[in-house]
Formats: sequence, structure tokens, C-alpha cells
Amino acid sequence: MSGRTVLVRSDLNVPIDDGVVGDTFRITSSLATINEVRSRAQRVIVASHLGRPNGIDPALSMAPVAQVLGELGGFATVLAPGVFGPDVVDTIANAAEGDVVVLENTRFEAGETRNDPVMADGLAALTDIFVSDAFGTAHRAHASNVGIAERVPSVAGRLMASEIDAFDRLLLGEDRPYVVVMGGAKISDKLGVIEHLLPKVDLMLIGGAMCFTLLGAAGYDVGGSLFEPSMVDTVGRLLDSEHGDKIVLPRDVVVADRFAPDATHRTVPIAEIPSDGIGLDIGPATVAQFASAIVEAEAVFWNGPMGVFEWAAFRSGTEGIADAVASSDGYT
Repeated sequence: MSGRTVLVRSDLNVPIDDGVVGDTFRITSSLATINEVRSRAQRVIVASHLGRPNGIDPALSMAPVAQVLGELGGFATVLAPGVFGPDVVDTIANAAEGDVVVLENTRFEAGETRNDPVMADGLAALTDIFVSDAFGTAHRAHASNVGIAERVPSVAGRLMASEIDAFDRLLLGEDRPYVVVMGGAKISDKLGVIEHLLPKVDLMLIGGAMCFTLLGAAGYDVGGSLFEPSMVDTVGRLLDSEHGDKIVLPRDVVVADRFAPDATHRTVPIAEIPSDGIGLDIGPATVAQFASAIVEAEAVFWNGPMGVFEWAAFRSGTEGIADAVASSDGYT
């Protein structure tokens, strides 16, 4: 890397509230790789997405993330005026030695999620070497993950390597009981992971908005909750499969009258979700059920929140699962 420019694809997708970073865990986790690259390369560029913007959205600018990255890392950061292009090239060229240039939100570019070759070419033109360190988004065929890696010499970062090492142990499934906790918004995003892991685990606990498509396939009315009709037949077959009895769905959920942080909300059994209710978290009975399975497990893999944890009213489920995982004596 000596004398070279290196672009690190990190996962700095952190919660932002009124321009303030709400959780620095992902930023802190990225520093081992970034600092190692800084010690070896001439110029360092960091790229990440932030949220799901529809075009350029100032509320999802990387500016506050770049500031916190520099504060935690103890180095100066420079926010680029875009993701690629002549102005970004100039910013990188004019950065002082030791500075880290942070590209703007990669999803400000429409070509990011399409793995557009123009964007991939633009990113590749910025760097000599690419370091893939965003494990949480590595499965997506985006320009900043896949496109650039096809165009310049590429290596895995320290965080990526450590995550792969951890998964090797979990995928072997030698520690029993083995419990997987799945959450997040869409079942379609994680169906491949579920299908791959389900035969290997003892239990798969499913929360988050993705649970409502499964509940719908199981015959429950999920009201106005996030629901993917196109996935009902697929997940129905999954529930009816040889390993379907390993899937554990919520007993109760927190429903709201609208999708808002200050929405009126209450806890109901899954059989009593109102037609106009929106499920935004798992309920306390489900937390207790899931936690019991987690603390008894010898291996736990957790992927995705149990609800809209960014809002205080709907984070109890995620916090409860986090407490259970933290108290586990197994490999997590």
C-alpha cells in the first residue's frame, strides 16, 4: 500500500437524529482497518451508505459521520463533495497527509444499488486498492461493494475477516443448542440466509417487521404491518418444510396507530392485531420467550432489530434481546 491511494468500504450506516450520530458502534468498529490503512497508504478514502435516501437528502449526508469518525479515530477528516467525479478527485488530491477523505453517501447516486458500471468506474478511478470492510452490506451487489472490486485489486479488511472467522464457527454448528435470531424489515432480504441456516440450527427466532409476512402466511391478520404478499407462498412452504417447526414467531407485538415515534401504541397477542394497527416491535411475552431460548443456547447468531429501535417507544424488544445475548455464556 506504500505510496498508494486506498479506498475502504466501511459500514458507517449509523442512526442520525437532527444531524447527531445516535450510536457510534459501527464507526468504532471500522477504525482498526482505517487506522491500519492510514499507517501504510499515502491517501485514504472511506465510503459508506447511510439510510435509504431517494436521491440527495441533506438529512442523510455523511457530514456528521465524518466528524465523529475523525473524533474517535484521532485524525482529520475531509468530506468530499460527492461520491465520484472530478470534484472528488480534486478533494482527494488536495487532502493533507494523514487526512481521511470521506465520500458522500453512496446511495445519493442512483447507480449505487444497480451496480451501475458508470458509478463503479468512477469509484475505481479514485483509488489504487480497494478494501472491503462492510460485512453488513457485502451481500448486496452494489457499485461500492461489487462493482469497484471487479475493477481494482481488492482485499478484505480486518472487520470483514473477523466476521468471516466468527461465521465459520457458527456455520459449522458444532456448539449446541444453536439459536439464530433474525429481525429487520423485509423477509425477502434475508430469505437466502434463513433457508441456508434453518437446517443447521436448533431454533430460529424471528422478529422485526419481517415476522409479519410469516405470520400472514401462518393465517394471522397482520393489519397494516409491513407485509410482502409476493413472499407468502414461499415462506408458507418454509413453515411447512421439514425444518419449519424450528421457526419461532412472536406471541405478542406492539402495534401503533401510525408509523411515527409519538404514535399511540399498545401490546396485543398476535391473534388480536387490529386491522388498522401497525406492528412496530415484539411484545414482552415474546421477549421473555426468545430470551429464555437465548440464555440456554451454546451458540447464538443475531441479525437484525426486533422493531423500530430508533424510536424509544419501539425499542424494548431489541433491548431485551440484546440483554439476553449479553448475558449468554455461549458463543455469540
